[in-house]
Amino acid sequence: MKITVNGKAVETTEGMDLHRLVHSGKADPGRVILVLNDGVVKSDRWSLTVLSEGDRVELVSFVGGG
Repeated sequence: MKITVNGKAVETTEGMDLHRLVHSGKADPGRVILVLNDGVVKSDRWSLTVLSEGDRVELVSFVGGG
């Protein structure tokens, strides 16, 4: 199944959910916001949100500084 993650085409398995997608990459789940097809998905919904062919996912990471 093909999806787009941060503007790049990605091949993933059928049934992939946002929780598994976040934990399969380098993003810190505690410092990321997920946008799926132009809508923000709260972290408590990640495991319930199954991706579909053609979905667009943006992982927005926050970096703190002082």
